[in-house]
Amino acid sequence: MELTGAEIVVRCLQEEGVEHLFGYPGGAVLYIYDEIYKQDKVQHILVRHEQAAVHAADAYSRSTEKVGVCLVTSGPGVTNAVTGIATAYMDSIPMVILSGQVPTHAIGEDAFQECDTVGITRPCVKHNFLVKDVKDLASTIRKAFHIAASGRPGPVLVDIPKDVTRNKCRFDYPKSVTMRSYNPVTRGHQGQLKKALGLLLGAERPMVYTGGGVILANAAPELNKLVDLLGYPVTNTLMGLGGYRASDAKFVGMPGMHGTYEANMAMQHCDVLIAIGARFDDRVIGNPKHFAQNPRKIVHIDIDPSSISKRVKVDVPIVGDVRETLVELTGMLEDSFAAGKKPNATALSDWWAQIEEWRKRDCLKYKGSNEVIKPQFVIEKLWEVTKGDAFVTSDVGQHQMFAAQFYRFDKPRRWINSGGLGTMGVGLPYAMGVKMAHPDAQVACVTGEGSIQMCIQELSTCKQYDLPVKIVNLNNRYLGMVRQWQQIEYGSRYSQSYMDALPDFVALAEAYGHVGMRIDKPADVEPALRDAFGKYKDRLVFLDIITDQTENVWPMVQGGKGLTEMLLGSEDL
Repeated sequence: MELTGAEIVVRCLQEEGVEHLFGYPGGAVLYIYDEIYKQDKVQHILVRHEQAAVHAADAYSRSTEKVGVCLVTSGPGVTNAVTGIATAYMDSIPMVILSGQVPTHAIGEDAFQECDTVGITRPCVKHNFLVKDVKDLASTIRKAFHIAASGRPGPVLVDIPKDVTRNKCRFDYPKSVTMRSYNPVTRGHQGQLKKALGLLLGAERPMVYTGGGVILANAAPELNKLVDLLGYPVTNTLMGLGGYRASDAKFVGMPGMHGTYEANMAMQHCDVLIAIGARFDDRVIGNPKHFAQNPRKIVHIDIDPSSISKRVKVDVPIVGDVRETLVELTGMLEDSFAAGKKPNATALSDWWAQIEEWRKRDCLKYKGSNEVIKPQFVIEKLWEVTKGDAFVTSDVGQHQMFAAQFYRFDKPRRWINSGGLGTMGVGLPYAMGVKMAHPDAQVACVTGEGSIQMCIQELSTCKQYDLPVKIVNLNNRYLGMVRQWQQIEYGSRYSQSYMDALPDFVALAEAYGHVGMRIDKPADVEPALRDAFGKYKDRLVFLDIITDQTENVWPMVQGGKGLTEMLLGSEDL
């Protein structure tokens, strides 16, 4: 039996087990939307802006082990989606974006709502396709899902002209995919693993540095087993939080620009560093020349060979799937331990004593207040009220860093934020995507009054689909991180960083049919949070929390500086 291209698209999604599709209709995709209407296996979520469709699909993927899927129309539908696609690309999130295109005969003729989708998205996708023949549609979508989820994951776009969705052919969905030019290595080289084992066992000042690759590879259990076996200090990057449990004493906090003193000092002064699913990016190691001043041996495990020695030269590169590699390395360690080969206990004890000295600096300490609400205090209370078990999405800025520093994540895939691209506006659509994937879970969106307004219209989507997320708006009436940089680097010239005409967020939330609360006293923070997650657990609650305008995120490594050149507070300015 022959099917139309539109029917084939829907059948492919069903074959892939897709349950939720985020999107926004338009002329080029109306045949697909007509077929979506005729079935009930794939639920479509109608967002209010294409950017939110991609962000929601992105978070759906981040919080599960599935590939997120979204559908947008041609022209402005695609260009509105580009920010979301680039966000997912920078954080290696597996996604498939289906975009409509003008009919094949009209491509290149400046047709209504035409744009060069393949050209526009090429720099920010793992791969993209333009399907010109309906016979290629099923195999192309199958390839898109395979490419998105395998190797180093990433977003893959399939551009589908309108006439392709109308034309017919026989439907046959490939059971497997083979591509001569795409065969990612998954198993680490045995010789390199033996070298890594030797370095780990001989280390006197070891350090385990892990990133988002641990989360993406679902390797948190394996990482926890390895670190517990070795007893070494471990740090998780912003994207890797939850990879190793934050409640354990071996976790020394997050490294980098707003990382802890002890994590940064240990990263700089270790003699053996094992990097697992991390990429030594600028926000983590600061100035590469400064980082290279201290001689150390570096082992780097990553699925992507292009990430290894890209910014920092490493001694033992291991290309492979993080989970598989950790299983092998742990097995080798257990055999060594059984044979009596163990790390130098005396040296390790001395190293831990040094780390404890650094810890005594208490770099995350802040001055509490009974008069004004401190943003750190809000996150601490959020952690208490949710028992550390919520999914926390965030936008980008000071509130993001406070959430990363003060909400202690013990599980992977609970911290959903834009790391690489640093995209404002993601918090609310991220919360929507997480809530669709985990309807019974507590979902909190930590945001600021600047970020939340970038996708605020998605409050309407939350109402339509009954998504009772909790919005924790740390409202300091400033673009907080911009203000902090202006204070430190630009002589306190606060150019365009003050928000001068804010809406009444309580009234706005209520206008969309939700619960709004304004909190301006420290004593009211915890009761409001308890009401939001208890009394109003089945409603979206917008908590507009008026916070201290002068509070900064410490520690801080300024641009161009080294990891150990941290500002620990205003007294260092």
